[in-house]
Amino acid sequence: MSAPSRQPVLFLAHGAPLTAIRDTLYTRYLDRLGETLRPRAVLLFTAHWESLTTTLTARDTAHETIHDFGPWWPEELFAVRYPAPGSTAVAAEVLCALRSAGLQATTDPDRGLDHGAWTLLRRLFPAADVPVIQASIDPALPPDRQFAIGAALRDLRAHGVLIIASGVTVHNLALRNVPATEPWALEFDDWLITNLRAGNTEALFAYAEAAPHAAKAVPTTEHFVPLFIALGAADPGDVPHVVYRGYENLLSYLSIAFDLPANAPRLTRPEDAATSVEAPAPVQKLVAAN
Repeated sequence: MSAPSRQPVLFLAHGAPLTAIRDTLYTRYLDRLGETLRPRAVLLFTAHWESLTTTLTARDTAHETIHDFGPWWPEELFAVRYPAPGSTAVAAEVLCALRSAGLQATTDPDRGLDHGAWTLLRRLFPAADVPVIQASIDPALPPDRQFAIGAALRDLRAHGVLIIASGVTVHNLALRNVPATEPWALEFDDWLITNLRAGNTEALFAYAEAAPHAAKAVPTTEHFVPLFIALGAADPGDVPHVVYRGYENLLSYLSIAFDLPANAPRLTRPEDAATSVEAPAPVQKLVAAN
């Protein structure tokens, strides 16, 4: 058996639960991206599992699919099952890495996959044949401590573990009925992209004070802090790639990859375009990221 290949780090917007089943530019991108990834296992931090101590799923059997959203969503969503196996061996590696860095961590053998995980994984690995370890977040931790969690896990990438941080940059449900993307949401994401590319972690850690419209874009932190875990898991020399940028009203689908494989796809449209992903998407060419 060949040695596992080094894996990238992904911050992916999970958006609305419909990401799992609908046809959009974004879901087509995820479908193509998954075709270029060959991980030994996936470690996924989700905004929809909060705990004071980093907690990992630890099982070898198939995960239960958690439908953690309201009854107003279509029945088709509730019918989705994503029975990916877990891996107690990989969970033990993650646990060891965190504890070796002086971080508290534990496991939960019964936890299933919430929609922050399976909506994305169903697109990336539709066969549900890649072992998955889901990890919780503590949204109260400051950005530098989120970063430290990711940094403790960097070495796992060389052993075939794909690290995914599932969240959303602009996520203000109080404004979900705003009919169109507004300039302030674009300005916030512009600021993030600029500082990510510049490697300006000091500014990023101070986003709440430094970023334009931060209070509007991030009224609560649970969907935003996974970005810092991804940033920590990236090596200092890893170049951040904007692999997708789109908006569903005021919900951002900005997605960032570090150490992206050369053959990974990227949408051929201006990355600063504000586009809706709600309607079924027209066919659009995909090319390798750069």
